[in-house]
Amino acid sequence: MDLFDHAMSERMTAEAPLAARMRPRNLNEFIGQEHILGPGKLLRRAIEIDRLFQSIILYGPPGTGKTTLAQVIAAHTKAHFETISAVLAGVGELRRVIDEARERRRLHKQRTILFVDEVHRWNKAQQDALLPHVETGMITLIGATTENPYFDVIPALVSRSRIFRLEPLTDEQMNILLQRALDDVERGYGSRKIELTEEARYHLINLANGDARNLLNALELAVESTPKNENGIIKIDLSVAEESIQKRAVRYDKGADAHYDTISAFIKSVRGSDPDAALYWLAVMIKAGEDPRFILRRLIILAGEDIGLADPRGLMVAVAAAYAFEYIGMPEGIYPIAEATLYLATAPKSNSTGAYFKALNYIEEHGVGNVPLHLMDPSRDAKGFGHGQGYQYPHNYPNHYIPQQYLPYSVGKAGFYEPSDQGYEQEVGLRYREWRRKMEEWIHQTKK
Repeated sequence: MDLFDHAMSERMTAEAPLAARMRPRNLNEFIGQEHILGPGKLLRRAIEIDRLFQSIILYGPPGTGKTTLAQVIAAHTKAHFETISAVLAGVGELRRVIDEARERRRLHKQRTILFVDEVHRWNKAQQDALLPHVETGMITLIGATTENPYFDVIPALVSRSRIFRLEPLTDEQMNILLQRALDDVERGYGSRKIELTEEARYHLINLANGDARNLLNALELAVESTPKNENGIIKIDLSVAEESIQKRAVRYDKGADAHYDTISAFIKSVRGSDPDAALYWLAVMIKAGEDPRFILRRLIILAGEDIGLADPRGLMVAVAAAYAFEYIGMPEGIYPIAEATLYLATAPKSNSTGAYFKALNYIEEHGVGNVPLHLMDPSRDAKGFGHGQGYQYPHNYPNHYIPQQYLPYSVGKAGFYEPSDQGYEQEVGLRYREWRRKMEEWIHQTKK
């Protein structure tokens, strides 16, 4: 590095964003993640004694310290530390790192630790290219990802790595980071006179939502954009804080875990008859930009799967909400969605439509039986083969019912459907049990 490169490096460090300047330099400065970095924890011990031989994958939301932890490891280890971004680097860059790691190990017996930021961005071929070198120990991988590695990293790489999940920081931990940035003379704002009101502090921490980077970026914007008063003090009150961070960070990605976890929580809340929870998760999805049609499709499915005949109107309400949304769109379209959510959440529940799968499983296990002769279509082969002969038209009998064989003779008494005692289906059950009694009597008589 020449004089000009050194000067530029120092200038870039000084001009770096506050979040970058305030990154912890060692484990003692690291805030949060005590479940993996607390005293005596495996990962902390491995870092402290420089014995990180097994590859690891750091998984968690943005701003929880994945990249920071990798940099702390780099500062502790005697191994050569390489950093690449999966967004920018391809197989060619990976080959260079591997070739240099092999040469380093051969000439200097030095290990290489490779930090791959956003490792989930690599496709299968790129991840496969890394696998054999992780397997032989030529490379110790530290992968960072906001996505579930069990879905977005190839299984072979996951099986050769230890997964560590990082959690969003608590409000107390966020407050420590905020105060540290205000007090630090060298890297933060300790050399300036800053007055942060309690309301502003609460607002910044609350809306940052466990994301340290988001918190420090908001603080930096507040400080740098607020002029000093007549006493030379930069006063950050609630109005300044509200301008600096106006919306709560919502951890949600329509292609990621939060998408599936949130819709799961929504559906389970409706199924569990908790309208408050259902509305909460609905609001989370709508605020995060989820497609309302996706939510409506899931409500229609739920109406058939979890409410069924306990309240047949549930399906009508869900379908009507979908139609209404297509007719009026957003933002007013949220009203029929919310109405359907509340109706289904408060409706009686029955999963008796799942009887279909009992019938399907029976067919898969025993095969398809023959259609009884009297149920066959008489319009084609009634004369030649007797199709349809002996069929009794139910409407010609009292209460429009007459017992006769409807299942294949090989099936016998199946009992797939069992009505629940909920809502309208309780009334259905009374009719059904009477029909079944008459059917059993008829079967008994025909066997004599």
